[in-house]
Amino acid sequence: MTTVQVERGAALAKAATGIRGFDQITGGGLPRGRPTLICGGPGSGKTMFGMEFLIRGATERGEPGVFVSFEETPLDLAKNVASLGFDVGALIDEKKIAIDHVRVERSEIEETGEYDLEGLFVRLGYAIDSIGAKRVVLDTIEALFAALPNEGILRSELRRLFFWLKERGVTAVVTGERGDGTLTRRGLEEYVSDCVIVLDQRVHDQLATRRMRIVKYRGSAHGTNEYPFLIHESGFSVLPSTALGLAHAAPADRVSTGIPHLDAMLGGEGVYRGSSVLVSGTAGSGKSSIAAHVAAACCARGEKCLYFAFEESQAQILRNMRSIGIDLAPWVDKGLLVFHAARPSLFGLEMHLAVMHQHVEDFAPSIVIVDPVTNLFAAGTETDVHSMLVRLIDFKKARGITAFFTSLTSGGESLEQTALGLSSLMDTWLLLRFIEGDGERNRGLQVLKSRGTAHSNQIREVVMSDHGIQLLAAYTGPSGVLTGTARLVQESREQIASVARREDVERRRRELTRKRELLAAQLAAMRGELDAVEQDERRVGLAEQQREAQVSVDRQSVERMRHGEANGGRPASGTNGGAP
Repeated sequence: MTTVQVERGAALAKAATGIRGFDQITGGGLPRGRPTLICGGPGSGKTMFGMEFLIRGATERGEPGVFVSFEETPLDLAKNVASLGFDVGALIDEKKIAIDHVRVERSEIEETGEYDLEGLFVRLGYAIDSIGAKRVVLDTIEALFAALPNEGILRSELRRLFFWLKERGVTAVVTGERGDGTLTRRGLEEYVSDCVIVLDQRVHDQLATRRMRIVKYRGSAHGTNEYPFLIHESGFSVLPSTALGLAHAAPADRVSTGIPHLDAMLGGEGVYRGSSVLVSGTAGSGKSSIAAHVAAACCARGEKCLYFAFEESQAQILRNMRSIGIDLAPWVDKGLLVFHAARPSLFGLEMHLAVMHQHVEDFAPSIVIVDPVTNLFAAGTETDVHSMLVRLIDFKKARGITAFFTSLTSGGESLEQTALGLSSLMDTWLLLRFIEGDGERNRGLQVLKSRGTAHSNQIREVVMSDHGIQLLAAYTGPSGVLTGTARLVQESREQIASVARREDVERRRRELTRKRELLAAQLAAMRGELDAVEQDERRVGLAEQQREAQVSVDRQSVERMRHGEANGGRPASGTNGGAP
């Protein structure tokens, strides 16, 4: 009886693959020192996965690797991965990678009647020892066991192979072809593998999408969903979309939209950095023009902007925006603005999502513009598009990227409703609408919502000028909000009425001035008359005083004369003329 002691609390050791996104969904990579089965149909990317696993390990982890091919020659493999930017020849010269082609002919095996793996073990062991390999790739296992019809022998040899790889302590990747109703053609490999990964390339409505699923991973938690992946010029890129959560930060700083009056409507400083902004409206309402303002303002701050266009080419956007005074070409030349223009039907939705992730990761923009998101209906159903955009929004929020989406609404839809039902996911929602009246259609803009900021409740008229978009203040006339010619006519009427009022006030002011002057003259004349009367009155009073004084003197004189006659012409007694 054998006693096995297991260290308590010991986590399963893992070997990082270096493949973008894959290590995240597996919690660190493949099980170290154990075999992993990569199965899939033709063209699903099995060989590319294995080769990148080796190359990343040799160049980034210091772990040399051995690639054993049972189908392709070393020269063919080197040419194939050269398209991904990997120089296998240089790695072979540096003894970081060894490639061995083992030719297995079924006819030769049938003739001899004997077949075992001893020769492979010797050959593989020599390759491992020659470079000190830590990683091994066997591609593909069907070619190795194609001549073994006996299932019992096959299972025994499979177990023997996988046990031998474990004994050597190498992290192994074994590729296998998908079977009919089974993960592999034999249906046995998945049972003896510690980790099984399925690569799939499916076509829906003539659109191809690559997906990855981890079927099992002994001793480790892992993502169990399907994940889209992309094979591009830099290798594999796996999108762990469903692993995204709501733990992203909420920056407090703002970014300008490039339209001062719109910033004022949004509290005076624009939108929060890292938020999601939706600009919806009917065709021709100005959605792309607002997006161009946002891109130009971003680049003017020295930040990067990534523009996904699903309707117009880069050249067409640059030309159209110049007509309203927005020249984006200098920012493209400086590398601050990058366009990715493609029809939605170019990829499936998951591939679009993977491509967007790839471009965001490579370019590291501050702002991402998607114009318009409603065109993605050409690549999937409403449910699929909604799911894809939810993951895209979460992906950008997790990285603090400000996202601007434009959404096309049709005339028959409610204005305050989006075709994708994205309004609840957006932090700020701007609505562009046409206001019809007096035989005209004029543009109006309003802020339907802006989370965390005070915002205007007015409808501003949008005017396209040689200096870009201008937002005019809300103008209300007798019949409501006026725009276009009706606004100009009403402004003219009010201006004429204002001039008439000013002229009437001026006329009345002149009349009052004349009256005041007349009254002042009359008052001056009356004051003159009053002065004359007062002077006459003073003269009369003075004359009267003089007369009374004279009368008093005359009376005294008469009195004296009367006293003299009474004394016989002599002065009265007591005077100087008489004696006592």
